[in-house]
Amino acid sequence: MRWLKENSLSLAFLVMFLLALGGQAVAGMLQFNDLQLVQGADPVSFAEYVTSSDFAVDVAENWQSEYLQFFLYIMLTVWLVQKGSPESKKVEDAGAESDEQQQIGAHATSYSPAWAKARGARLWLFSNSLGLVMGVIFVLSWLAQSVAGQAAYNAGRLGDLRDPVSWGQYVTSAEFWNRSLQNWQSELLAVLSMVVLSVYLRQRGSPESKPVGAPHAATDVEG
Repeated sequence: MRWLKENSLSLAFLVMFLLALGGQAVAGMLQFNDLQLVQGADPVSFAEYVTSSDFAVDVAENWQSEYLQFFLYIMLTVWLVQKGSPESKKVEDAGAESDEQQQIGAHATSYSPAWAKARGARLWLFSNSLGLVMGVIFVLSWLAQSVAGQAAYNAGRLGDLRDPVSWGQYVTSAEFWNRSLQNWQSELLAVLSMVVLSVYLRQRGSPESKPVGAPHAATDVEG
């Protein structure tokens, strides 16, 4: 029970993610089969749908926009600040900060991870590991979206008796960028809203909010 409590946040989001993904798969299959019947084609099974390019492109399209959001937020908050927001570091701390502040190298403690006590490439890699992993996942999901999107797009073109397009033609097409940018703008707006609204609004007990009584100008203060 203690393990469940200590990991309850990640477990709750994992369960909600799986439920949402499963719901998307079922709803997507029903919608896809409805279109199949309209076009005089045979409906597909659940297994066929979740292994199709149509399902893959929808999933990858959302994943890449989410990881782009986190990658940009992680990297930009190193150097950019927002006075009064708990989502920002203090204005005077903008930048990569000193080794002492980051508790690395000679300033590492006995509780610090082993790689925080290392030197050279190992320390650099560990110091930037979160941004690197988020960036890699974004690139991989973007590539997955482009490949699955090309397959789904060409399937539609062939159904309309039009020639298929190459990968290069697809990733420079209006279809691809419309799908990408409609997700990017919503993710960026959500981050902007969180950064600005958290300056003036509160949620008692949440680490994403300042304490209810904290002044609006208080920065890098969590409830």
